[in-house]
Parts: sequence; structure tokens; C-alpha cells
Amino acid sequence: MTTLSPQLPAAQHPTARGTSRQSYVVADAITMLRRNLLHIVRYPGLSMFTILGPVVILLLTVFVFGGTLGAGLPGVDPAGGRDAYLAYVMPGILLITIAGTASGAAITVAMDMTEGITARFRTMAISRAAVLAGHVLGNTIQAIIAVALVLGVGLAVGFRPTAGPIEWLAAVGTIVLIAFAVSWIGVAMGMQSKTVETASNLPLILTVLPLLGSGFVPTESMPVGLQWFAEYQPFTPFIETIRGLLLGTPLGWNPVFAIGWCVVITVAGYAWSMAIYERKSVR
Repeated sequence: MTTLSPQLPAAQHPTARGTSRQSYVVADAITMLRRNLLHIVRYPGLSMFTILGPVVILLLTVFVFGGTLGAGLPGVDPAGGRDAYLAYVMPGILLITIAGTASGAAITVAMDMTEGITARFRTMAISRAAVLAGHVLGNTIQAIIAVALVLGVGLAVGFRPTAGPIEWLAAVGTIVLIAFAVSWIGVAMGMQSKTVETASNLPLILTVLPLLGSGFVPTESMPVGLQWFAEYQPFTPFIETIRGLLLGTPLGWNPVFAIGWCVVITVAGYAWSMAIYERKSVR
């Protein structure tokens, strides 16, 4: 790994000589990504919690409540309620998995902030965007792995998608976009938090949103005020897009809204993170 000199300004970074500014940022981002991947390997407990939580929710909702809840879904034969509910709830579980990884990102960033590592990075000739991008990319990879493992559990207990190769490719692309966007929010929350404990609690609001969307019950069954919120919050189009791609339900405008929300969340998370980073850099 190349050692970066704290005395050199970014424009005189050795890796930047003869290369573009963009390649310099990319090189630093890759270095930071390696560091965060090593952090994931060294602290497997954080990853296991991200995976075990959604698995417990999946097994609990399907095998304890699934028969009753599935029988209440529109057009479902009561005799096959549990299988129908497993198919219905699986996209919501996958989104809870992605939302849960935001806590890991926030905790990792908060640890770097409180232990002075980020302050050290600010004195070195490292692109500030690359420091944050390393966290985001590492967390996105972690989220994809967690989703794959949770999906594997779903397949083992009877989840049977009807998607073809094109739909699977689109679903994977959508999951990557969502994970990338949520990771930026998780990083921003970690930078905003003054303690690691606060960083672990702040992203919990993201894990509640699938519950307040169409992840577990149709939005039509909710009270009017809650139904309005459920239909217009970002996780409902996320869930409906994944559900439509994997199970063939009508997609409508949900993919467009899902991509739009991903862009909005990514830009907001990036702007929020950079604003905090810049503000703390001048202290």
C-alpha cells in the first residue's frame, strides 16, 4: 500500500503526477475500500447481526404469522396462505437487510471519527471524497453479500421467484443502487453522531420504513394517513420494484420512482457527509 505524505497538498500527491485528478481520486477510493473491507473481515460480528436480524424476522413472520396474514392477501387461497405470504414478504425482508447495513456504516464511520482516524486522514494528501467513498463502497459490498445470504435462506424455506435472467439482472441492479444510496445516508449519520452508541441507533429509522411501506401488508389495508405516507415514502417503490421483478407483479411507475429516490438519497447523503467533513476539517 502506498504511504501518503501528510505534508503534500492534494494537487502534489505522488500518485497524481502524470495522471488526471479523477484517477487520483479513484486510486485513493480503492485504497480506502481495501481498508474498509479488511475492517469487515476483522469485525464479523457486525455483519452477522446484519444478516441474523432479517432472517429472524423472516422466519417469525412466515412460520408464526404467515398462515393468517397470507390468507388475507387479495386473491389468495387460505390453504396456501403461508407460501403466498413468504412470496409477498420476501422483498420487504431484503430491503430491511439493506437498511440494516446502514447501521454498520454509521458505526464504522463514528469509530473512525471518535478515535481520531478521520482527523488523521484530513491532514494527509487523500481526497476527501475518496475517504467517504471507501466507506460507501465497502458497505455496499457488505449489503449485497448480506442480501444474497438472506435470499438464500428464503429460497431454503420455500421462496420461489418466477423471474427470468433479464428480471434477475434488473433486480440485482436495483438492489445495488438502493444499497449504494442507503450507504451514503449511513455514512452521513455516522459522521453526524458524536458517539458510536448514537451512530448505532440513528439509522434504525431506515429499518422501520419497510414496515411502514408495502413490505409486510398492502398499503390499501392501512388507515388513510398512514396509507398516504406508505405510498409516497421511498421504500415502497423499492419493494414494489423488487417484487415485480422477482414475482411478476405489475411494476407500473415503481422502477422510475425507485431510481429517482436512489438519486435523491445519494445526492442528499453525499452533500450531508461532505458538509460535515468540510466543517470539521477547518476546526
